[in-house]
Amino acid sequence: MREFIKSTRFKILLAFLAFLVGIMIYAVTKGGYSVSGVSFINTLTKPFRKASNSISMSFEKKLDKMKNADEYYEENERLKAQIGEMNKKLTDYDSIKAERDELRKFVSIKEEHEDYILSVPCKVMGFVTNDPFRSFTIDKGKADGIEPNCPVVTAEGLIGITLEVSEHVTTVRTILSPDLSVAAVCSSSNADSGIIEGGVVAAESGRTRLIHVSPKHKLKEGDLMITAGSSGMFPKDYPIGTIKSIGYDSNGLSVTAVIEPCSDITRLNSVIVITDFSGKREDD
Repeated sequence: MREFIKSTRFKILLAFLAFLVGIMIYAVTKGGYSVSGVSFINTLTKPFRKASNSISMSFEKKLDKMKNADEYYEENERLKAQIGEMNKKLTDYDSIKAERDELRKFVSIKEEHEDYILSVPCKVMGFVTNDPFRSFTIDKGKADGIEPNCPVVTAEGLIGITLEVSEHVTTVRTILSPDLSVAAVCSSSNADSGIIEGGVVAAESGRTRLIHVSPKHKLKEGDLMITAGSSGMFPKDYPIGTIKSIGYDSNGLSVTAVIEPCSDITRLNSVIVITDFSGKREDD
């Protein structure tokens, strides 16, 4: 112990403590206060008191949590229930809004085409697995007046045709498929025509093709193609899609165009089936 007191380390420590005390005394007197014994002690102990208060408050919070744990749990459960109820109301609101929007589309089609006999709006149940041409099923069938080979549409454009129809479910083949052909004409000229017929490459990006186009065509990008109505399977003048590009097929002999459907077939929620229209062939 004596060796430590006599050591250089002790002297440095003592000098450092004296320096700290000097700084505190200077700070107190600089503020215009006298250095009484009480104020000096308060000054020295202030950091320790702050730390003690902080520890005390933290400890009280922990005790409060332990003491009122059941009450907090019940309050948390009540808040969860309230949030769940609010989310349910929002979901119901969104569902009602979606139904209203679909009915509005239904009315718009009927107003524009008074000769159409339409199904009620049909919900898209899901797309057929592993079908690159996006065939899908809807929640309406024979019980709703739907038969095979009925056009399927949205307010924006042609989607496809009904294929397999059961009592309450129907499978729809889309215009992205090479197994569906639709005669089409240009809406602006009503002269340039071709056949809408899907392909694998175009379907990958949700598009279809216009084939059998005359080499003397005057089609251009952005032109709208509509149904020709010549087969009697589809109503006349219904929008199909717009031309995105024009070129030649793989053999370099026939003119073809890439068509972007008016409705995004990859993101369908609901559709409408045209069960009858003027000019429909009875044998289809």
